[in-house]
Amino acid sequence: MKLGYNTNGLAFHRWDDAIRLIAETGYESVAITVDHYCLNPFSSDLPARLQDMRAMLEQHQLSSVIETGARFLLNPSAKHEPTLVSTTPEDRARRVDFLKRCIDEAAYLNSDAVSFWAGQLKDDISREAALMRLAEGCREVIEYAAEKQVKLAFEPEPGMLIETLNDFEELTQHVDHPCFGLTVDIGHLQCMGETPISQVIQPWGHRIFNIHIEDMNFGKHDHLRFGEGEIDFEDVLSGLKQINYAGGLHVELSRHSHMAPDVVQESFRFLQDFLDLP
Repeated sequence: MKLGYNTNGLAFHRWDDAIRLIAETGYESVAITVDHYCLNPFSSDLPARLQDMRAMLEQHQLSSVIETGARFLLNPSAKHEPTLVSTTPEDRARRVDFLKRCIDEAAYLNSDAVSFWAGQLKDDISREAALMRLAEGCREVIEYAAEKQVKLAFEPEPGMLIETLNDFEELTQHVDHPCFGLTVDIGHLQCMGETPISQVIQPWGHRIFNIHIEDMNFGKHDHLRFGEGEIDFEDVLSGLKQINYAGGLHVELSRHSHMAPDVVQESFRFLQDFLDLP
């Protein structure tokens, strides 16, 4: 496993300073949340910024994942919108276009995966119809990713159409591909009651391309600093070792950017202690 950190937890840092801080702390991977200030795929200077990012990742020997969960990048008035389950075809196409652009970035950076999620269903249709809508968008994105030889890591997210690993299994009945795997957020498992975590992840070991990690309590989707929630991290880390997970273990504390230097370091120390256990 490679300890990593998500740039959405350093929102008040310049992206190059954020990468430098992550690397100097000892992390080996970075989850890059594409946003206004970081590899904006609609920016005219993107090619130069990608060159800079690749050089910095190589300089610090960091692997990477591209994250697509920026809050207001596509719509300044609605958080996370539009999505793959938005009401209109035009809105869904805008999300697909964005994901394709992120796949291009991942291919250039040789990133481990592009991480994405379903979105919230906001109109009154059946679950089956909503799954068909989601699957249609996923198929187009998967086809593009396969051409670019980029892995896709789908994240079940509380409050969205696909919330749990069971929901993801339901989705795979409609769309599937070897490049289509999972981002498993450890906190989300706790929040949704998918425990004990070591056992829940066992059947999915071969499909897990990316991990998000933080503390959390059952029933409340609030990303907490380590030690502030209910997660049994000895169980979590032993479970990841049992499935021989070798990808990035990315701390996701997007609401702690105001204290990022301290949280970056304390998170590293906390996780390193568990990785050092036999």
